[in-house]
Amino acid sequence: MRAAWLAEFLLPAFWVALAVLLWLIFGGVLGWWIALALVATGLRHIIQMHRLESWLRNGRRSQPPQSWGVWGEVFEHYYRMQRRYAKRKKRLARVIREFRESTGAMPDGTIVLDADRRISWFNSAAVRLLGLAGNRDIGQPVTSLVRTPAFERFMRDGDFSRPVEIDSPMDLGGRLSIRVVPYGRGQYLMLIRDVTRLQRLENMRRDFVANASHELRSPLTVLGGYLESMSEDEEIPEIWASPMDEMQSQCRRMTTLVNDLLELSRLETDAPGEPDEQPVEVAEVVRRVRNEALAQSGGERTIEADLDESLGLAGVENELYSAFSNLVFNAVRYTEPGGRIRIRWRREPDGSARFCVADDGIGIDAKHLPFITQRFYRVDPSRSRSQGGTGLGLAIVKHVLQRHDSRLRIHSEAGEGSEFCCVFPASRLRSLKTVA
Repeated sequence: MRAAWLAEFLLPAFWVALAVLLWLIFGGVLGWWIALALVATGLRHIIQMHRLESWLRNGRRSQPPQSWGVWGEVFEHYYRMQRRYAKRKKRLARVIREFRESTGAMPDGTIVLDADRRISWFNSAAVRLLGLAGNRDIGQPVTSLVRTPAFERFMRDGDFSRPVEIDSPMDLGGRLSIRVVPYGRGQYLMLIRDVTRLQRLENMRRDFVANASHELRSPLTVLGGYLESMSEDEEIPEIWASPMDEMQSQCRRMTTLVNDLLELSRLETDAPGEPDEQPVEVAEVVRRVRNEALAQSGGERTIEADLDESLGLAGVENELYSAFSNLVFNAVRYTEPGGRIRIRWRREPDGSARFCVADDGIGIDAKHLPFITQRFYRVDPSRSRSQGGTGLGLAIVKHVLQRHDSRLRIHSEAGEGSEFCCVFPASRLRSLKTVA
């Protein structure tokens, strides 16, 4: 390129030198000869610019015009750029084609949404699962095509950390799970999966557990009654005292397990309904839980409570009591004698409210945290059983909070204690001063 520019600079000098030579040979006015040389130079540039413009206007599909010097370099540079652009365009087209082919072959529905939540593209599975209709639905708001209150609320709230389940619009009795993944600059990828079979299997499991628990409750009640009567019978030999106590302990543990299974089954089965919800005096419920926890701990642990008396909650009192008591009793169970437990119920600056239970107990290793709300999951199975735990407490808490549009936040470190917080949205809060 440097040689081309050197030649381009030398060319006007050559024409000027030629003009001087012609003046010496033929005479005349020198200025006219120099002007003629400069016009020739400018005319060359105009011709080359016209050739470049014509080539660009024709789409640059042909070979570039032949030239030399700087203009030759310009034509060659543009041609190389064109080739690179064509290769990139071909690669991009291939990637897009492969993406559409792969997503089109997926059994799950896939929808691409723009920043306004309008449909940009969808695959054939989305047509089958949601009943979308070809190009007619491109550009339509997704909430105009999927008309269910749960989905509309899901999109309006914008919390895509977990999927939402809706009834299938195409299959009576079917269920769809929808997950939204933000990506790029304000775009969203919506994934739709048919979970009808999984839902039916889950219902079968739930019904079995509920039926089995109901069937076990009556014999356990009878057995517990007989054991209590026999333990009070003075004619029973002293040698049977220890076995009788152990049998009573195991019977109480089985009864607690059955009751927890029935409670969990009810929470999973019953749909939350507004008619059952009333303004709940949370501070009063927490005081009741605290008194029971103090009795359970035998005064060996300090339990402090920081409560906002005027802050109530729209919900089902029995369910909230179940969630709060499970968290507080867990803190008592896993805090050594002499330890300290702190209960807090306060409004947060963002308008939400938190019920938190913090302790300085044994804590939980971080690897267990994603799983501890699963049924029967125990960090330390032997300790849990010895303390009377069923492994269902946190699963009950999770379902109660879901039924109250709330979530559970857990912070814990092994050996440093734990903090469990129930986060309730502002829409659930009530001022007890205004409650009649």
